Amino acid sequence: MSAHPTWGLIRQVNQSWRKERILNVPLCKEDCERWWEDCRTSYTCKSNWQKGWNWTSGINECPAGALCRTFESYFPTPAALCEGLWSHSYKVSDYSRESGRCIQMWFDLAQGNPNEEVARFYAAAMKAEAPSRGILGP
Repeated sequence: MSAHPTWGLIRQVNQSWRKERILNVPLCKEDCERWWEDCRTSYTCKSNWQKGWNWTSGINECPAGALCRTFESYFPTPAALCEGLWSHSYKVSDYSRESGRCIQMWFDLAQGNPNEEVARFYAAAMKAEAPSRGILGP
């Protein structure tokens, strides 16, 4: 695993309701496993929630002909769910929740937001790397 995975915003094309989105945000492995375990017996009709919904009624509905199946049938592994559901917005990390190197989906806000430390870590890493990639000026 590299010291810092690609994590940033990408521009969307032909999306009237959003202009940017996150990509490959490192998600703590335990959080991904918990998400999959909590949802695997629930039902969905799509494997990619980023696009392809029927919005004609004003709310997102399954596309015509889509089969409603368990999450587990669409996503046979935790990584398949966490990385595929939102078009690679998240990337499952090998880091643990205590590492400060991956995003936690669930935490006690009274204890502070651990994701702020994660964002600072990757921002600093990207800033340190930026001159070698020609991102920052002289």
